[in-house]
Formats: sequence, structure tokens, C-alpha cells
Amino acid sequence: MITPIDKANAADVPRLFEVWEAAVRATHDFLDVAAIAALVPVVRDLLGSFAPLYCLRDAAGAPYAFIGVADGNIEMLFVHPDHRGRRAGRALTAFAIGTLGATKVDVNEQNAQAAGFYARMGFVQVGRSARDPFGNPYPILHLELA
Repeated sequence: MITPIDKANAADVPRLFEVWEAAVRATHDFLDVAAIAALVPVVRDLLGSFAPLYCLRDAAGAPYAFIGVADGNIEMLFVHPDHRGRRAGRALTAFAIGTLGATKVDVNEQNAQAAGFYARMGFVQVGRSARDPFGNPYPILHLELA
């Protein structure tokens, strides 16, 4: 059962970081340990400053999935691996589209799971960048809602 979507708060940031790290390790197999370590300070800062973030919480109130949208773009969507396959990503994406007006998302080309997920959610590829926003050789697919 999906719990109600809730706005994250400053006290949630450490747990959101844990969700991010666990999700990246489970889905971003194209990133080595050093690449993930290089992202840690960037993500910590981003999670502390990006607002609003919306999350799903477990029975104890801890976030297990979260999403952030800015200017109609899904900037981040992460689901803890223990909760994958339980419709959390689908619920948050539907919320982002229906409530937050999201129509776009960028996804790593090597993250086939995410690209497939967004395709199932109705997004289509409208562009591609050879490098990620940090200049690394991780191509980015630019997707828009069909």
C-alpha cells in the first residue's frame, strides 16, 4: 500500500541522502565507487537546498522514496531498493505530473531501468547530450511527456 505523499522537511535530509545512496548503488551500475564518492558532497548540498521535495514514508515515518520537480522538470526521483517494485516511483511520478505539472525529465542513458520506467510512464526521448551536467562521459537522455 502506498502511503500519502508528504512534503519532506529539513529533519528528513539525512534519510533522503541514505535513500539516494542506496538507490544509486542499486541502479547506477555504470558508476564506480569513485564516481559515486564524487557525487556525495553535491547531493548532500542539493538535498539540503532543493525545495520542495516530496516523499513517501514507511510506518515509522522515515522517507523511503522522494521526488523533486523544478520548472516542470523532474530533477530527482529515488526509491530505496527495499521498496522498489511496489509502485512508489509510479505514485511519485504521477503526483509530479498531475499536481506539480512535470512534463520533462533527464535520465542517464546507461540507466536502462530508469529509461524504461519513464517510457512506461509516457515519456519519449526528445534529445540526447553526450555528457552529464558535470562534463562526465555519461550520456543524458532528454525526455518529455508524450
